[in-house]
Amino acid sequence: MKVGIVGSGFVGSAAAYAMALTGAVREVVLVDLDESLARAHAEDILHATPFAHPVWVRAGGYPELAGARVVVLAAGVAQRPGETRLQLLDRNAQVFAQIVPRVLQVAPEAILLVATNPVDVMTQVAYRLSGLPPGRVVGSGTILDTARFRALLAEHLRVAPQSVHAYVVGEHGDSEVLLFSGAQVGGVPLLAFAEARGTPLTPEDLRRIDEGVRRAAYRIIAGKGATYYGIGAGLARLVRAILTDEKGVYTVSVFTPGVEGVGEVALSLPRILGAEGVEATVYPSLDEGERQALRRSAEILKEAASSLGF
Repeated sequence: MKVGIVGSGFVGSAAAYAMALTGAVREVVLVDLDESLARAHAEDILHATPFAHPVWVRAGGYPELAGARVVVLAAGVAQRPGETRLQLLDRNAQVFAQIVPRVLQVAPEAILLVATNPVDVMTQVAYRLSGLPPGRVVGSGTILDTARFRALLAEHLRVAPQSVHAYVVGEHGDSEVLLFSGAQVGGVPLLAFAEARGTPLTPEDLRRIDEGVRRAAYRIIAGKGATYYGIGAGLARLVRAILTDEKGVYTVSVFTPGVEGVGEVALSLPRILGAEGVEATVYPSLDEGERQALRRSAEILKEAASSLGF
């Protein structure tokens, strides 16, 4: 199946590369304001396909998105060192006002997969601009934060991260909420597993893991200017879930009627993802501290979106 990617910078090109290496799609079309950049990435990635899967990777304009099952929105200005995702708002909202109508004009049946930061607010912007049902405008949300959370827990416990079931919800950003209380490893509650494994989690360990997840993007941006490999792989995984009608559970961001008393806000919760986009939300169990933190995260995002009129 065909997938379009609008914006072939670091994130868009990394997503295209991950899709090609994993064989998640049959055809990828890269669209960018800088046509030479899109052509260069498409050619470079195409040359990797003999080592991986027979994926047709090419550059094109908006008309070439016709028939795309999923269109990844990765266009926008980059996050600067020390800049929060929410500070990107004004600049990237203007970009989406130009992009979203053009995408839907040629690919009205596509699911929009939003990657541009701040992703939760940009998901809400794309939803309002598109007029599509909420489940068809999906933000990558906290899929990467959840992956980081599971990886750090797995490292401490000395187990495979695939055996760790733990979620990060709320904003993909500073107010995100790591759900320690409901985390499990192999079906066993986190703290009980840690004790049985001989690797107890102390309050200091919990703070270290929280900091490791919450500040990861800032460390990476300070070191190399941008984050792209992790989210590129995450986007390829979400595309695969949609194209195969997987109905897997992922912490993606969609416009939500209400969460913890805050109405009409896009944020991440565990969601069932399939061929029609987000089909349902699996609301996680929360302790009181997590509930308050999630409400605060929702309030921050609601305020940010409202400031733009969305």
